[in-house]
Amino acid sequence: MRKRDVIRAWGRILSGHYPSLSIEITRECPLRCPGCYAYEPEHLGDIGPLRSLADHKGQALVDGVLDLVRQYRPLHISIVGGEPLVRFRELDVLLPRLSEMGISVQLVTSAVRQIPPAWSSIKELYLVVSIDGLQPDHDLRRKPATYERILKNILGHSITVHCTVTRQMTGLAGYFEEFLTYWSGKSEVKKIWFSLFTPQVGAEAEEILPPEERARVLTELAGLRQHFPKLQLPNVVIKGYRKPPPSPAECIFARTTLSLTADLLNRITPCQFGGTPDCSQCGCIASAGLYAVGEHHLLGLVPLRSIYNASDRIGKMANKTLRNQV
Repeated sequence: MRKRDVIRAWGRILSGHYPSLSIEITRECPLRCPGCYAYEPEHLGDIGPLRSLADHKGQALVDGVLDLVRQYRPLHISIVGGEPLVRFRELDVLLPRLSEMGISVQLVTSAVRQIPPAWSSIKELYLVVSIDGLQPDHDLRRKPATYERILKNILGHSITVHCTVTRQMTGLAGYFEEFLTYWSGKSEVKKIWFSLFTPQVGAEAEEILPPEERARVLTELAGLRQHFPKLQLPNVVIKGYRKPPPSPAECIFARTTLSLTADLLNRITPCQFGGTPDCSQCGCIASAGLYAVGEHHLLGLVPLRSIYNASDRIGKMANKTLRNQV
């Protein structure tokens, strides 16, 4: 993060606002990916399954998102789903508007349909394409968003490949090296990220990494960085994966990101995974990075987490005082 953005983020915290919004922009998705947290029964709790919500289309969606931006004044927005490209017409209007407002947007997609060519010229738009391992595994899990379709739909764009590691990927020697070799060779790919599958408490999904596999994968990926410059997995993130936040209350990412579901009203709590995530097995790349940064001691003395906590308390107190005066 640039120095200017860090200063702006602290300003948002001190004023009681969220630096980041995460918005499930639609309940719809043509995929049925195993292990997708957004469609797990626990994700939204008593609100009900994501597919049961009344979501927005057309001008109502555009206005709804812009109203949220005016209310919360974020520096950054993550647009997720569902599948965001289901609402590509609305995004055609929204994305340029958000860019003009100086807001950085990360759009997470399966690239199941063509990404509009005009989006390549939108400033501060970052496209993240989810790819579940090598082609045989990915195509089975994510059809119709197959490798063939992704390659066609990302032409002319600059993307980040995001792979969530599941147990199915850990049984074949050289799996991650082969994955990195393939996607590093694509000119459209500028960065490659790896997250780890994050289960709900008590879940027994076959995607879950046992502790020994988790440790082995992290060691392997750390060793591959020197051979694949596009692999963006710094030591601070590795450290965060090895020692994830013990709870959402201690996760800086969860505390600085307001996650909203497709009705644009209900919050996803306690973090973007919803339900009761097993924090001991957290594999969120943003959570890992920010938690490890929070453990860093400023000038060797004061943990940055302590500075954040103090800023957060001041911001909430100031916000409460202002509300009481209205």
